[in-house]
Amino acid sequence: MDILPQLIANSLIAGSIYAMVALGFNLIFSTAKFFDIGYGALAAVGAYTVFYLAKVHNFPTLVGVIAGVVVAGILGFVIEKFVYKKLRGRKASNTVMLIASLGVFTALQAVIAIFFTSQFQTLPSDLFGRGVFHIGGGVVTSVQIAIFVLALIIMSVLAWFLYKTMFGKAIRAISDDEEVARIVGIDTEKVIGRVFFIGSAIAGLAGILVGFDTGITPTMGFSLLLKGVIAAIVGGVGNVFGGVMGALLLGTVENFGIWYISGEWKDAIAFTLLIIFLIFRPQGIFNRK
Repeated sequence: MDILPQLIANSLIAGSIYAMVALGFNLIFSTAKFFDIGYGALAAVGAYTVFYLAKVHNFPTLVGVIAGVVVAGILGFVIEKFVYKKLRGRKASNTVMLIASLGVFTALQAVIAIFFTSQFQTLPSDLFGRGVFHIGGGVVTSVQIAIFVLALIIMSVLAWFLYKTMFGKAIRAISDDEEVARIVGIDTEKVIGRVFFIGSAIAGLAGILVGFDTGITPTMGFSLLLKGVIAAIVGGVGNVFGGVMGALLLGTVENFGIWYISGEWKDAIAFTLLIIFLIFRPQGIFNRK
């Protein structure tokens, strides 16, 4: 097996995961205007919903996946309605919102650990199988192919949704200027609530796919959140599809960066990339608009 094709394959798979996380994160940030740390825990919520239904209670795995995505979306919507919306109504600063989201993240992670323990778990393999494929000199699994394909589908559907529907135009209007959007008759709170559902559902799906690929732990959302945030900043915070480019760049830099060094340096490489962008191009690859 040649190392270069494998590095390219690994970069695309990692970039696909980071892109999904960054898409949902940027979608929420562009409307709510704060860094939602609690978003990371919803990835674990989706994964553990699948584990609970498919592995503990023997529901069909596909049913578990659908339920995991929906549960993550609903929980994100509920948190927005009963926590973030209340704080916005009191004119809370972004710092307060950030701290509140950290509390949400910590609470959700603790609840998962209480109910499922902190032990590493795996998800059923019957949905995607255990196939291994040789593509262009690289080796990928059926789960990794599914990750790449689903990431492309989500990007395409979200692009259509944002630019071809009235609700998508409302999201972009709020992203540009929430006050003006409210003046012209857009129910901004209703739109933000739905955005939290969509973004949280995407986070749940990302967590589920990671679970199928590498397994799950209650703390898995933290790593995904960090990589998604780095991808979002590198691509351009608030620019929904800039995060996709940031994710692909991050995945490539990480995997090529550990060509000759230990994989333990992957996170250090990611943060080095972040620091470089914060110093030399803080607006990211693309401007927010």
